[in-house]
Amino acid sequence: MTILAPIHAAAVEFAPEVTYLNTSSWGLLPRRTIAAVKALADENAAGRRVGAGSFEAVEAARGGFARLVGVHPDRVATGSSVTVHVGLIAASLPPGAEVLCPDGEFSSVVSPFALRGDLRVRYAPLADLAEAVRPSTALVAFSAVQSADGRVADLAAVRAAAAAHGARTLLDATQAAGWFPLDAGAYDYTVTGGFKFLLCPRGTSFLTVTEEAEATLPPLFAGWVSAGAPWASNYGPLERPAPTARGFDEPPAFLSYHGAEHSLDLLAEVGADALYAHATGLAARLRAGLAELGHAAVPGESAIVAVPGLDGRRPGLVEAGIAVSAPAGNLRISCHLYNTEADVDRVLKFLA
Repeated sequence: MTILAPIHAAAVEFAPEVTYLNTSSWGLLPRRTIAAVKALADENAAGRRVGAGSFEAVEAARGGFARLVGVHPDRVATGSSVTVHVGLIAASLPPGAEVLCPDGEFSSVVSPFALRGDLRVRYAPLADLAEAVRPSTALVAFSAVQSADGRVADLAAVRAAAAAHGARTLLDATQAAGWFPLDAGAYDYTVTGGFKFLLCPRGTSFLTVTEEAEATLPPLFAGWVSAGAPWASNYGPLERPAPTARGFDEPPAFLSYHGAEHSLDLLAEVGADALYAHATGLAARLRAGLAELGHAAVPGESAIVAVPGLDGRRPGLVEAGIAVSAPAGNLRISCHLYNTEADVDRVLKFLA
């Protein structure tokens, strides 16, 4: 089987009405995911579903994400937003702790630290992030792939620098997981929104935490789900949260997680190698074509292609039925498993 075979097999799961190159904003939902969400909605409307949804779907999604990022399911907490996960980590730091972030990092990664008021938040250019770690740094918080322009961080260098200075690492994998190979266990914490390259409904997010780092997190959002035994801890205070990352679970958005289970299954069927090769191959074709047109894209091997100063072309592209985005002054075009060379060539033809 060639590496393109699983990509072609997955194509039947999608039915976009436009040339969709905007996964950095949100991913298309596969047919199987839509069917699962609709089935649960129908059951809820008819009163046939006990408890509004199934924790088995949540566990399936947890397991699917764990396999994707190379950790045991016990290291994964489920939730609804990256901001909540980062807020939990921010609450764990002692007053005066230094947090290092890249310049221009996504707001959800930096705001919980910056707005706490008693932490020292320091910024450095992404390319210099590893060199900016110092003995006083308690935590390095950064994205694997930058939202604004698709730049990929030097993950190995940042990990090595953090380890050398005794700093913990928080990696936001929202723009990476689903096309970029990740080892979540190599970081103290990772946070991932599920509604982009993971193709999950909005309302799914995942926190991974190592056993050592888990001990530092406060039970800030503890509730009946945090005990790890759904329906058995509904009343009165918990004796203790679950002794795994499940102790940081939020009550699930069942409609979202019933869908997420199937989106993550689809990504597993396609395979990490095929996803990476396909997405980065399309992006390379796009960068080459842009260069021929005289447009300098942000260099790299990311699935996200950004062209500084070309954001003004977005309205015309959207009017022509080509979905893209334009954050921070960039024209941003993102490639994923449902995209083809024809999609890339259509963008290039329009820009020409």
